[in-house]
Amino acid sequence: MVFLNSFCCFTASDKVADCSSSSDDVDVATTPFSDEFSISWYDIKKRTRNFSAQIGSGGFSTVYLARLPNCGLTAVKIQSACTQRLAQIHDHELHILTRLKHPNIVKFLGHCSSNDREEKRALLFEYASNGTLHDRLHRLTWKTRTLIAFQLASAMEYLHGINIIHADIKASNILLDQHLNCKLCDFGSAKSGFASMVSSPPSSTKTNRLITGSQGYVDPHYLKTGLVTNKNDVYCYGVVLLELITGREAFSLERGERLTEIMGPVVNGDVGVEEVVDPRLRYGGDGFDLEEVKAMVRVAGKCIGYSPMLRPCATEILTSMRSKFQSISHL
Repeated sequence: MVFLNSFCCFTASDKVADCSSSSDDVDVATTPFSDEFSISWYDIKKRTRNFSAQIGSGGFSTVYLARLPNCGLTAVKIQSACTQRLAQIHDHELHILTRLKHPNIVKFLGHCSSNDREEKRALLFEYASNGTLHDRLHRLTWKTRTLIAFQLASAMEYLHGINIIHADIKASNILLDQHLNCKLCDFGSAKSGFASMVSSPPSSTKTNRLITGSQGYVDPHYLKTGLVTNKNDVYCYGVVLLELITGREAFSLERGERLTEIMGPVVNGDVGVEEVVDPRLRYGGDGFDLEEVKAMVRVAGKCIGYSPMLRPCATEILTSMRSKFQSISHL
């Protein structure tokens, strides 16, 4: 089984944040499809100080910090290899990114596609200064966690409304800006249009099919059928809710345990919710609202149910959260 890795962890030290502040102009050209721009490879190297500030990496790419005029600090995702398959993934992600505009989806700023033999490719995004939910989770209050859950559902509703399936929603693909707002990122695995409803090619089998998603988050129904639908995203969302509640990772490599398995008795009502709440919320900080935790467990349980038909859609999740969570009832 192969799992596609996400690309980024947008974090930076104080030293990195002191990136070049030169006001030299960058040679950029506005693209006809939107406000994004194209930028030369020469200027990519210049503005990343020859790729001196790495802030993230994944299976197929590396992310560097740059400073661009009129954009400030910018995250630059560089493709780490030049195979035909990776070029297709890059072009597909670029095509999807140009369609997106939502406050809880990382803002796409521009791209670079060089014409030399090495076929260098880069995507430019807004810089999220608080890293990822995966890295920051234990320092978040319950109120902030509920807001992130709501914002992520809002981003998911927007995507599904324009027939895009993210296909790899997880804590490390949720960036947090300076105000700890959710910014969903990494659309390398995303599906769009009718393609989102198509299963793996007929020649594929369970033993050789390339699995889209990440360990601990992959929908069991997708593993069985190979069919990609928006309910795959809903399943992943349910796993993220369990992480927000417990502070645990979706999959423990050390113990070989999935969080969905651990939380099964809680979701089914056999174990009290109080016993699984993140200890950092139970014994420190601003505490938590027990009724809201129970409500989030119920939503998560519906999202991770085996039958996709019985899972709620993003709009239903948002409606439920507005009625159960006092801090977001006005959103």
